[in-house]
Amino acid sequence: MRCVPLPRCWAPGASPSPFLHGGFAPLQHHDLVQVDIYEKLPVPFGLVRFGVAPDHPEVKNVTKTFGQTARSERCKYYGNITVGRDVTVAELRQAYHAVVLSYGAEDNRTLGIPGENLPGVYSARAFVGWYNGLPENRDLKPDLSCETALILGHGNVALDIARILLSPLDLLRKTDITECSLAALACSKVKRVWLAGRRGPLQVAFTIKELREMINLPGTQPVLNPADFTGLENAVKGEESIVPLWTGPRLDGQAPRSALLCRCSEGTSEKPCCAPVRWVDFSLLSLAVTPGVRPVSFSDWEKIDAAEVARGKAAGKPREKIVDPQEMLQLIGH
Repeated sequence: MRCVPLPRCWAPGASPSPFLHGGFAPLQHHDLVQVDIYEKLPVPFGLVRFGVAPDHPEVKNVTKTFGQTARSERCKYYGNITVGRDVTVAELRQAYHAVVLSYGAEDNRTLGIPGENLPGVYSARAFVGWYNGLPENRDLKPDLSCETALILGHGNVALDIARILLSPLDLLRKTDITECSLAALACSKVKRVWLAGRRGPLQVAFTIKELREMINLPGTQPVLNPADFTGLENAVKGEESIVPLWTGPRLDGQAPRSALLCRCSEGTSEKPCCAPVRWVDFSLLSLAVTPGVRPVSFSDWEKIDAAEVARGKAAGKPREKIVDPQEMLQLIGH
């Protein structure tokens, strides 16, 4: 009689991609495979929890599917474990037959424009993490004391941030936005949001859904420059056509309240602003090695989940996210 070890698969990160490619796919296509998912935070679901806008609860319903995967007898979730610090990649490669690397990146790619490191300039990743309860961004204190905010980018995240900045508080109170972020937005003086992008209307990266939400947002009026759309009706599908729209931005000044200088279709324009937000792709961080810590199971996460939902119910919202990892660990007795 010959004993053959069961195939084991390891996926770092508990975001949508690791759950789908590292967890769901192997379990669906192999009857014996064992899958382990490692996550550095005590809580799973990564981008869904910390990236999806608070007013998009329908998108977050995908966590129900991820939960089914994590509860499978052939899948184990290990939260509070940082690969490269608590356990090395070399150790994991020795322990598993397959490694599925489908995690997200953790750092920002700089724009390379003068002024992007000035006080009061925030990456979109940090700003989104702040209002979504990402622990590393919980202490961010964005300057919302001026009437005009600037966002560099024409994608869905840019529109998400603009919508959060301009949404009526009564709408936000019904979402899972964090309590501290809601308090800061309640004191916000921002009345105008400029969206600046490198290219023209044909190259915008947002979807029609996000655009409609922005157009229909109560108390707001979208403003478009007709000159930016001149000639679009003659554009040929498949042929590159670049219409200058806020191209080549740079921040002028050494204080948080600076000016955005742009080349646009009518020449050079200057827009005073504060709280600029840059939205670019992320680059990877290198891994460090430090002593290990006690892992969090999926059943542990369900206790945290229940506590958040209970706190949210008391406040009339879907959930109140716990933003301090130590509080999460204390709640489950770690």
